[in-house]
Amino acid sequence: MGTYMICGILIIVIVAALLGSRKHFKGEGGCCGGGGDVKIKPKHLDTIVATKKLQIEGMSCVNCQNRIENALNGMVQVNAKASFKKGEAIVKLGADVPEEELREAVEKLGYKVTSIELM
Repeated sequence: MGTYMICGILIIVIVAALLGSRKHFKGEGGCCGGGGDVKIKPKHLDTIVATKKLQIEGMSCVNCQNRIENALNGMVQVNAKASFKKGEAIVKLGADVPEEELREAVEKLGYKVTSIELM
């Protein structure tokens, strides 16, 4: 009798955990300390001197994507749009911004920039 009760409780806990994880698996959960919906609005750049694509490892949800966009859009003369599904960020530059600064802005969040290419 006790074994059935323990198994029943375990089943309830597992079902509750799976239901609670549903948003995360759809890319909407707060896996990276997210949950905040405040985004830095990308700057309008009068002139674009370069567009670069950053390949980024470690993005797993919309919150990851927003964190990277906020970090890049918080930089001077940078307009960025990230995609966690593609694992990349498209960055438009209004001035000559060193690639190392872009890389550092992303990597200090805990993600890895695997390549930067000029578009």
